[in-house]
Amino acid sequence: MIQRPHFFLAAAILIQSALAQFTPPKADKVPHQTPIHGIVLDDNYNWLRQRENPKVMDLLKAERAYCDHFMSRTAERQQTLYDESLDRIQQTDMSVPYRDGAFTYYTKSEEGKPYKIYCRKAYPEVKDTKEQVIFDANEAAKDLKSFHVGVIEISPDGQVAAISTDPDGEEKYTVTFRDLRGDRDLPEKLENVSGDLAWAADGRTIFYTTLDETHRPDKLFRHTVMTDPKSDPLILHEKDEAFFLSVELSRSRKFIFVTSASKDTSEVSFLNARLGQNKLTMIEPRRKGHEYSVDHHENRFLILTNDGAPNFRLVEAPIDQPGMDSWRELLPGRSDVLLEGIEAFKGYLALLYRQGGLPKIAIRNYAGVSQDIPTTEPSYSIAPEVNVEYNVKHYRYIYTSPITPSSVYEFDMDSGESKLLKEQPVIDYDPSLYKVELVQVKAPDGQMVPLTITHRKDLVRNGTAPAVLTGYAAYGISAAPSFAISDISLLDRGFVLAEAHARGGSDKGRSWYEDGKLLRKKNSFNDFIACAEFLVANQYTSPEHLAIRGGSAGGLLVGAAATMRPDLFEAVVAEVPFVDVVNTMLDRTLPLTVTEYDEWGNPEASAAAFEYILSYSPYDNTVPAKYPSMLLTGGLNDPRVSFWEPAKWAQKLRENNTGSNEVLFKIELDAGHGGMADRYAALREEAFVQAFILDRLRVPEPVLTEKEKKEKAKKREQQKQKQKQKSKQ
Repeated sequence: MIQRPHFFLAAAILIQSALAQFTPPKADKVPHQTPIHGIVLDDNYNWLRQRENPKVMDLLKAERAYCDHFMSRTAERQQTLYDESLDRIQQTDMSVPYRDGAFTYYTKSEEGKPYKIYCRKAYPEVKDTKEQVIFDANEAAKDLKSFHVGVIEISPDGQVAAISTDPDGEEKYTVTFRDLRGDRDLPEKLENVSGDLAWAADGRTIFYTTLDETHRPDKLFRHTVMTDPKSDPLILHEKDEAFFLSVELSRSRKFIFVTSASKDTSEVSFLNARLGQNKLTMIEPRRKGHEYSVDHHENRFLILTNDGAPNFRLVEAPIDQPGMDSWRELLPGRSDVLLEGIEAFKGYLALLYRQGGLPKIAIRNYAGVSQDIPTTEPSYSIAPEVNVEYNVKHYRYIYTSPITPSSVYEFDMDSGESKLLKEQPVIDYDPSLYKVELVQVKAPDGQMVPLTITHRKDLVRNGTAPAVLTGYAAYGISAAPSFAISDISLLDRGFVLAEAHARGGSDKGRSWYEDGKLLRKKNSFNDFIACAEFLVANQYTSPEHLAIRGGSAGGLLVGAAATMRPDLFEAVVAEVPFVDVVNTMLDRTLPLTVTEYDEWGNPEASAAAFEYILSYSPYDNTVPAKYPSMLLTGGLNDPRVSFWEPAKWAQKLRENNTGSNEVLFKIELDAGHGGMADRYAALREEAFVQAFILDRLRVPEPVLTEKEKKEKAKKREQQKQKQKQKSKQ
């Protein structure tokens, strides 16, 4: 009897300890003030920027433990979702080989291995042509938690491979070289490289760019294989902090183009790839607001320029006199067509453009005869595939939609016919069960915003269906409706999946982008909210069944929507979200800040920019309210959106949340901005997010009888065997 109170006291202490471990982590408040433009910014969580502070690491680990504990209730559902996606994938597979000189190149994946294997065979192939493995990422990543392959560039003579890899997600690449004749690795390495590489014609000289302390590619070097990189000559140093350097070899392999570009200005120089000189020749000096890009065709340069044409026009210039004074117009600019890119081949030109909010590719010969590659669905994505050779008559492209798996086609320039080379294998999938719509949503200012909506054909529109609305809306990057194997799991659970083509992207032309940046950025948020309201008003869903999701600048989009209209959503997934906009844009020492002034504004130099950003920055506009359930993600090694942005926002949300919905922060301590490249880890990440959405929207799991489970498993196994047979063929 005497011991009894002590027993309960000990038990109570243990229970309190367990509860304390799995209550939301609470960071200390440390006053920090920033006086600017006549006001003072208070930021009590500024200290979370201190990566080396043990208290910061302790907090991040506690956040991860709390998130994992909360989500442990969904463990079975996560496994189910993971298994469903994995069962649909043909794990042993290969890409469509493409020819480059004396070889065909391709990648392959093998069941159980998380990364691609890069291979080639001699061309033309005969019965027993031997496969050569250029690089096995599985071997390279064996002892690493995070691993990314940047580019693999083969020398023009096919004898050396330059391979850029990133071991931790920090986007600082190391380039190694492999002698493909002797199947051996060469001794030198290029460190702190941005990832851009361009071979000279001799096959022994390569150009590359390195990063400065703010992660900006600012220096161009020239390296000779089998020499010490320390002696590499500097070719160009871009000193303007707003400009990034990039380098590429023309498809004709006669010129190396070096581009200095900010968010709204560019300048291109070139080297003759066949000569040994280091001196660059400039095409046209930079001028604020002038953007142009260059390709080579025979005795001329082809140039896309926005000079006198906001949606760009196409001009040509002689190689010996490439400046603007010599430019001759080939295709004028149009108000209804955005020219996004060109690809020059010896006999024809591929024009990448947007019209009516949709992407298109036109194949045009140099006599001016043009053919559009046909598309059939209301909303889709179409983009170039690998087209490395210059003198060819076939053009490869990728087509996909939310219900059409990624498909590689080849367009015949002479016949105008497209031939399907390969469709992404998807086991146990019937596209006829689903429907894609493209609707126009009226924004508050009267603009019509495209919205892609995907659902099963048997959807009953009565406002009870769960839904996920996604978006990005920044940097002129248009929405790209595409197929994802994991989406099938949501669609088959009755979800409506929607993607907003909000301003800030270039979906409807350059003006669509300009109208969603700088002092008009709020148009992006208003467009997105209008799309959510459209889904509700038209009974696709209702606020209590609606989740929103976005990453990076898309994380800002959903973050701003959540702080502006917390009543409109039940759940929010903000992945590596750019939400601490004011503080980030006030810090010039951070990667990308200076280059971003043309996108968001400079809040230090401009009071107007400061006040405008402050009026929408999610971190600064998190005030007492009943917030939706929130899942934030971050990567400790992220060079684009620092880990402390979601870390600080999680604290601010919990502090101001007047409701009972959870705020979770899933921090990856071994990853960067792009998450995990390991395909199995990526599937698990997606299953985690989907499980959060299903849980927070209270979507029940379908209940199958044992007979149904066995029949389903049998059907999938049969389809797997069929796919394996196809793969062998």
